[in-house]
Amino acid sequence: MTQDTFPPIAFIGGGNMAGAIIGGLLQRGLPASQIDVVEPLESTRAALVQRWGIAAHSAPTAALARAGLVVWAVKPQTFHAAAQAAAPHTAQALHLSVAAGIPSDSIARWLGSERIVRSMPNTPALVGMGMTALFARPQVDAAGRRLAEQVAQSTGQTLWVEREAQLDAVTALSGSGPAYVFLFLEAMTQAGVDMGLPADQAYRLAVATFQGAAELAARSDEGPEVLRQRVTSKGGTTHAAISHLQAQQVPEHFIAAIRAAEQRAQELAAEFGR
Repeated sequence: MTQDTFPPIAFIGGGNMAGAIIGGLLQRGLPASQIDVVEPLESTRAALVQRWGIAAHSAPTAALARAGLVVWAVKPQTFHAAAQAAAPHTAQALHLSVAAGIPSDSIARWLGSERIVRSMPNTPALVGMGMTALFARPQVDAAGRRLAEQVAQSTGQTLWVEREAQLDAVTALSGSGPAYVFLFLEAMTQAGVDMGLPADQAYRLAVATFQGAAELAARSDEGPEVLRQRVTSKGGTTHAAISHLQAQQVPEHFIAAIRAAEQRAQELAAEFGR
């Protein structure tokens, strides 16, 4: 990725996700001079400039007109106002939204553009191990899709969904998913402490177990049910734990929790996408 092959990029919003993408792009060779950020919060703006050496502005200016890609990294509730302020300067750009819940129909209406890709990243992007799902409106050509994918891949893996509605499921599954893992890490750590381990050791064991199990699953051709069965000897310790979880309907409750997240994503779209 070089200045010759990648257009200037503008970020509307300079929070954690924008910072992760900016860092990934710079590490892949995009010059800092190719990046502009609009971030109203002075402390966040100053931190971006100090860390990455990019240009940062408090409000949209005519400088945005040079951007071939605009990344929308704003909160859902502020997207509409941010779009109204920036739209006069971004008509020529491809638009990539990383904002949860805002439908591309709304974004297209606010910006007066059909060249929109919606995405749903997650917070492991902060360490280059994110998972981002992407959806492109029909007016986005192959070059636009490739550009959006390259940007998203600067923070980890990507996949494309065929229908925009599927992004609500992605939000519930992988977008919110890190919090589910952290909740289990909390519970496993507390269990270790209750059984007599120091908290730091219990936490280290829990984290390493998640890392190792996830890597094992990623490398295996077998599904999670088979992998679980391979470590669940009948009458053994793992069997006792799994049987208890199943008796308490933990898998069913977990699925219901993820569906609740999906429903909330749909509500956000109705609330902030008008």
